[in-house]
Amino acid sequence: LAPQEGGSLGVKSLAYSSFDGTTGEIGGIDGIVLALGCKGMEGVVRASSDLARLPVFSRAASQRGIDVISVRIWFDTTVATRTPANVFSRFDALRGAGGTFFMLDQLQENAPELWGGGDGEGERRGSVVACDFYNAGALMSLSDDALLKILTEELLPSAVPAFADATVVDSWVGKYAGVVSWFSPGSYTSRPPTEGAGADVLPDVKCAGDWVRMGEREHGAKGLCQERAYVSGMEAANSLLRGVERRGEGYAFRQHEVLAVREDEGQFKAGVALNQKVMKFLPRFWVR
Repeated sequence: LAPQEGGSLGVKSLAYSSFDGTTGEIGGIDGIVLALGCKGMEGVVRASSDLARLPVFSRAASQRGIDVISVRIWFDTTVATRTPANVFSRFDALRGAGGTFFMLDQLQENAPELWGGGDGEGERRGSVVACDFYNAGALMSLSDDALLKILTEELLPSAVPAFADATVVDSWVGKYAGVVSWFSPGSYTSRPPTEGAGADVLPDVKCAGDWVRMGEREHGAKGLCQERAYVSGMEAANSLLRGVERRGEGYAFRQHEVLAVREDEGQFKAGVALNQKVMKFLPRFWVR
């Protein structure tokens, strides 16, 4: 970071190191969008004394995430489900985690690429299922084979009985400790704003991700979701380019339109209002 006119800081170059130990530097930078989760932010701030001096980034780097496990399974036969996106809930085998499974063969029309045919020549076979476990700390110590057994012998057949007759052709398991946003009580003020340290301090660095605070540009897609991460990235890029345009650096800026979430229908709003009034007097005895 280097001082600019008016007392703010500016980004002129970016030094980096890769996993294999190689290092490099990128110069002539107009700005940066830190599209990072909490663990990525921690790593970047720890490696950058410039960012660590700014409270907004040091607070963001202190946030913790939850563990997630991602499993992909290829089956020998196609399994029909009511919907392509599904949720596991209250199964003892989850050990306190939350789970989802997505039928990729339905969402992507069982494209050849799902079966390794990146050139379009992959052989189409059965269903391809992407399963994710969130808050998966109690499952992280299990072996890949144990996780696969839980899914294929317990969870998936319990949700859709036809999975019991399907045979696993191939599988892949990825474990990621502390990488998913954890919206813990009291963490809101430590989450990074879209504007980073602010236009008067560091105008060239913005933040994106489902955990950022979007201020006046807040969107209807809230919480842990890909939609919010996507929208925040668009807003961060728009903000960065607006700053470049204001400095008169020769860019013709065209703002990317971010569509607002449509308003809830009248009957839904009425139902929510009625429910809120009832819940003031009726205990939530069914919630555990």
